[in-house]
Amino acid sequence: MRAGLQRAAVSRQLPALLLIVAVLVFALVAIALQFVRDDLDWLRATLSLYLHGPHAVWLRAAYCLLAVAIAGFAVMLYRQAQGRARRGLPAALFAVAGLGLAAVAIGDSVLPQRAPLLAPLLHGLAAQTAFLCVTVAMLLQAWCFAHDARWQRVQPLAWWWAWLAFAGLWLHVLWRDSPRGLGQKLVIAAVLGWLLLVALASCWRSRKETPETSGCGHNGDTSTTGNPP
Repeated sequence: MRAGLQRAAVSRQLPALLLIVAVLVFALVAIALQFVRDDLDWLRATLSLYLHGPHAVWLRAAYCLLAVAIAGFAVMLYRQAQGRARRGLPAALFAVAGLGLAAVAIGDSVLPQRAPLLAPLLHGLAAQTAFLCVTVAMLLQAWCFAHDARWQRVQPLAWWWAWLAFAGLWLHVLWRDSPRGLGQKLVIAAVLGWLLLVALASCWRSRKETPETSGCGHNGDTSTTGNPP
């Protein structure tokens, strides 16, 4: 019986485990390329420039893996949320961010040869969509955590971390004289850190619960007062 419950708990947390793996793979590949690609200035070269040239296929694969993991994890959070904490907008924004991330990787591998004039436009649109959607989704999801008693411990850190990433994004956008590569990579690091924090917290919380008490909102409302946006 206990083995069956453990298997169910692991199965329920597969999206969180996939996200942990995806974040770590993405971070390792991105960091490694900073040393391998000595033809690029890591302070000024944005990460998208590493999608072309030597070893670019590894970063493209990491982009796509992270995109799938973000979307799957967002669906998991939505399904497991209870009462007022269950809101579809954060999950939808995470999914759009994942699509944008995948579009950057796939588009940069195909469009420069087939549609060189269109490639920069689509890249810029997809990248901006991914950044904006993921940071707003982080804020909304952290707000939702405040209305689920099971997330009370991690909610303050997730909330302020999300604000840090959101503010960092706009600082990067508005401060044009800053090192573009460094600024973008710091924002990416903040986003990855938030995702890793929430995924690890989800796995830790799942170990404390049984499938009967951590279902998809059918066991009562554990939310606190107030309404998320």
